[in-house]
Amino acid sequence: MVDAKTPEPPSLYAAREPVFPKKVYGKFRNLKWLIMAVTLGVYYLTPWIRWDRGPNLPDQAVLVDLAHRRFFFFWIEIWPHEFYFIAGLLVMAGLGLFLFTSALGRVWCGYTCPQTVWTDLFILVERWIEGDRNARLRLHRQKKWDLRKLRLRLTKWFVWLLIGAATGGAWVFYFTDAPTLMRDLLMLSAHPVAYTTIAILTATTFFFGGIAREQVCTYACPWPRIQAAMIDEDTLIVGYRDWRGEPRKHSEAVKEGEPQGDCIDCMACVNVCPVGIDIRDGQQLECITCALCIDACDDIMEKIGKPRGLIDYMALTDETRERAGHAPKPIMQHILRPRTLMYTSLWSLVGILLVFALFVRPDIEMTVAPVRNPIFVTLADGSIRNTYEVRLLNKHGDDRPFRLSVTGDPAVRMQLEGTAYDTVSVPADSTKLQRLYLVAAPGAAAAQTKRSDIRLWVEDISNGERAYKNTVFNGKEQ
Repeated sequence: MVDAKTPEPPSLYAAREPVFPKKVYGKFRNLKWLIMAVTLGVYYLTPWIRWDRGPNLPDQAVLVDLAHRRFFFFWIEIWPHEFYFIAGLLVMAGLGLFLFTSALGRVWCGYTCPQTVWTDLFILVERWIEGDRNARLRLHRQKKWDLRKLRLRLTKWFVWLLIGAATGGAWVFYFTDAPTLMRDLLMLSAHPVAYTTIAILTATTFFFGGIAREQVCTYACPWPRIQAAMIDEDTLIVGYRDWRGEPRKHSEAVKEGEPQGDCIDCMACVNVCPVGIDIRDGQQLECITCALCIDACDDIMEKIGKPRGLIDYMALTDETRERAGHAPKPIMQHILRPRTLMYTSLWSLVGILLVFALFVRPDIEMTVAPVRNPIFVTLADGSIRNTYEVRLLNKHGDDRPFRLSVTGDPAVRMQLEGTAYDTVSVPADSTKLQRLYLVAAPGAAAAQTKRSDIRLWVEDISNGERAYKNTVFNGKEQ
């Protein structure tokens, strides 16, 4: 039995301390505003850009057409069998992330990650409605829900919901014609999947950007744990020059008449941090390298007549050099080093290969699938017949006549099911499945050989472009 006087063990769970970043001005804050405007503008406006592809194709510039299993990006059209283009883009995205992290730390997280961009937007709305840091802190600590607090919170949540709905709405517009879907949504006649998707994305955007915020970056995102493998002593990250700032003005280490560091312990760097850390404690897992603490510290340094750069982008090698009294390395020496050059070379190589594959791919293609049941049929006159399923792909914006032919054994003749000719019409920007028969006379070599190599050809009569596929003809084994 546990004694009632025995103290309870300390809790291993620390409750979340809400973060209310203070408004800050500076070059990094302006850069973040610019990136937020550009990225959100691209996301919300892209589905409404038109691109004329002809009368038989959609005119939306960027469209993921799941119904027809195609992806349109301006003048580029990706078919299901060309998924290697998407895989290549994902590889480039991964290499780009490695490149930027090895050069500048978590710069992706601090400036262009969707979680950061939408959180920045939600904090901006919160600041407009509830006030800056001190006003929001007072409202948070106010236990009584009076009319003012209720009005401010409901107004803020309503605007957040509007942003979430716009986010979910913009997402579904990428999968169907945007003007048509917008009309159907307003007329309440859209497919239930559209409403469900918008509702889910509205709720997740509201929660991740407005409620969870930095918790997503700290606990849900795996990148803070991976980034350690990407950075080294030459990576530029946000750091504090403690050899210049310490001891602080209000530190107990400072005695009367003794020199003190440049840091006056004003907490400006902590108050503007969107994840609520103190960069003066060193590089931490939570830091997203947004550099807002640099803007805040530089502003204070100017006001007290001290040099800027107490908090700055720096590398570990710079720390060693500056402590020894030497100047830091030039920025380009940090960026242009073997690791970043390797990532840049791989990224460029993948990009060049994708562009090359894009320009050399044919506008007509075919696939051939022999019918295996039965492998062959013996006709009344002793001829051997094989059956094939041929799928013809026409990537042009108009109907095209395709001529089929066979080479390999002159004694093998071709027949198309449903027509007496060797030509079929393939609709614009679509595929056509055509059954084809190859017949070998009784005395032909192909009829008397178990497997004979043959080649099926398709020719676009309109422009003479050709494509082929190799297959086999199955005969009687002698």
